[in-house]
Amino acid sequence: MAEIVFKKNFSQTISTPVEFTQKKRQLTQEEIGILKANRNRNSDETWQNIWVPNEKDAFDANLIFDCEISGFLVIGRLVKATLQFHDLVLETGFFHSYLENVVVGDDVVVRNVAYLSNYHLANRVMLFNIQEMSCTKHSKFGNGILKEGEPESNRIWIGVGNENDARAVLPFENMIPADAFLWSRYREDKEILQRFVEMTEYGQQKSLTTFGIVEDDAVIKNCTLLKDAKIGKNAYIKGAFKLKNITILSSPDEVSQVGEGVELVNGIVGYGSRIFYQAVAVRFVIGRNCQLKYGARLLNSVLGDNSTVSCCEILNNLIFPFHEQHHNSSFLIASTIGGQSNIASGATIGSNHNSRAPDGEMIAGRGFWPGLCSDFKHNGKFASFVLVAKGSYQHELNITYPFALVATNGANQPVSIIPGYWFMYNMYAIARNMSKFQKRDKRVKKVQHIETAPFAPDTMQEVLEALDRIIELTGRYLKSHGDAKAVAAANDEELFQIAKDFLHQNPNAQLILEDSRCQKKYGALIYKPVRSFQEYRKVLKYFAVASLIDYCTIRHIPTLTQAELERIEQLPLYTRWINVGGQIMPEEKVNELLGYIKTGAIFSWEQVHAFYDESFALYTAYKTTYAIHILEQLYSKPIFNFTKEIYEDILTGVTAITNEMYSSAFSSREKDYNDYFRSITFRNKAEQEAVIGSIDHNEFLNEMKPQTEMFRKKMQELFTQLC
Repeated sequence: MAEIVFKKNFSQTISTPVEFTQKKRQLTQEEIGILKANRNRNSDETWQNIWVPNEKDAFDANLIFDCEISGFLVIGRLVKATLQFHDLVLETGFFHSYLENVVVGDDVVVRNVAYLSNYHLANRVMLFNIQEMSCTKHSKFGNGILKEGEPESNRIWIGVGNENDARAVLPFENMIPADAFLWSRYREDKEILQRFVEMTEYGQQKSLTTFGIVEDDAVIKNCTLLKDAKIGKNAYIKGAFKLKNITILSSPDEVSQVGEGVELVNGIVGYGSRIFYQAVAVRFVIGRNCQLKYGARLLNSVLGDNSTVSCCEILNNLIFPFHEQHHNSSFLIASTIGGQSNIASGATIGSNHNSRAPDGEMIAGRGFWPGLCSDFKHNGKFASFVLVAKGSYQHELNITYPFALVATNGANQPVSIIPGYWFMYNMYAIARNMSKFQKRDKRVKKVQHIETAPFAPDTMQEVLEALDRIIELTGRYLKSHGDAKAVAAANDEELFQIAKDFLHQNPNAQLILEDSRCQKKYGALIYKPVRSFQEYRKVLKYFAVASLIDYCTIRHIPTLTQAELERIEQLPLYTRWINVGGQIMPEEKVNELLGYIKTGAIFSWEQVHAFYDESFALYTAYKTTYAIHILEQLYSKPIFNFTKEIYEDILTGVTAITNEMYSSAFSSREKDYNDYFRSITFRNKAEQEAVIGSIDHNEFLNEMKPQTEMFRKKMQELFTQLC
């Protein structure tokens, strides 16, 4: 029979750190008598381990009742008062609690806290009904740093983008998706990876003297365990199960909340985020204004600002801002998602792999939207704003056409792709996109810059590449079908030009192209390529004109002139773009940033963020030169050689797309109100309007109409000095 050994721990007298006792005094004999009479116990028989304010009438010993005190206790102002948060009203003071090595600010409530150890509480903090709240000396509050004497194996990594941790990043308090993106992508450069570690360590406290932190006006009630936690100002935590090695960032303007049954371990919660109802997060960074709720599981992931995750499971992901996933049956693993995404119910991404090792992954651009009950095989890659129809995709996909619809034709068959599908059939969603995301952005401080416009340099870069691919495939089609000019082409360049001319001259041609790059083994069938070619060119012109209008607005000029064009020519031209955590940056600027980091010219993440800010400040200028470049590509000549006819053609094309954007948005939304099957559940038209409203009261369409008219007016003025 095993021997049972009982051990009793005796508290040792711990000297109070001198920095906490300034303007403090020790207890008088009268106060000690009151504390004893109020059934308080102390490991120090002299009661000299308690420090209180030196000011007259700033301490009332009667407000400490039935408490056990060990180590030291430093108290701020404690006078008879009440604190209220919603329906919770409590008298200030310490009641029925165990206090060990605790420093508190003014007007604090600590009631029914069974074990409170090694914590700093700021002013007006409320702690109520907590089983354990403690902090170890080596706590990092979710940051991926090491304390004095700790081995490298103690470091907490987040394995984003890949299950084998080969893209792992270290979390830190001010991390944004852009930082995680840089760290996770440039893995071949060992020097830059080491610099990222050093930057994460920069300025961090290494000594083993850490106290837990609860900042001003935070409220924590009815919780089981808080260990090694840093709680920000005005945070509200109720009914949490376990909060361990975490930071919860919060402020009066961006209040964070944690609710019932929540378990958070090894991570950082961003400002203004809300986590409720049995959600679990382990090894994570959650951005600003995010929601995690209803049993969601977020593991080894970085979740971008303004995202909502409910019910589902998310493992080993890097997710950019504005991500929606709120279905119990959806699953996302080993992916990098470009934001503005929506994962539908039943979607299982990463449900199978293409090797025996768990090293597969997926990359999707902005606006990724897989349909109900769709599943994908790693590896996979999707261009921006790809809509994937319901189905099981048995082979790896590489969808290079932005704004496309992808559909399966069954096992061992080519997939079907309609490039530019959104422009043909769902312009309402595209037109509404930017407005929708801007309204959902509730961040007060916007550290991560986010491009919400569907038409931006990253998507236009993909459109240009898709245009070239359509032309290339059309050339192959013409040649294989015996077109005389195509057969006679002397080389690939000549065939490319023949195909391009064909697409221009035959707008009603009905072709189905084959693209072997889009799906492993079975390729893809490209439907409506001629229409797609036309739509892609329209949106390129629209982006160019919109960018030039933005430039004129910032310059406070109504129209472009030759002098302005010459000024724009002096600005740098960037033609390669990267979505860096939601911010669209020129690839050359990203490389420039990495160079500064490697040389030590940039040595902190704050400086990296300052670089993002500088790049964002010049974003309109960068877009302007890129807009000019696109127009020159479309018309195959420098803009200084553009004729009146070319400018008129640009205006005609952009006017057409603005008309289409509004009319298509209106008509596609009108169907929701007028469709017969939408009305069958209602007794009459009045009931239908009471439930779903009417198109006349559609807020977005009502806003879109004057905005479209204003855009047209500015567009008509844009080239008046150049024509």
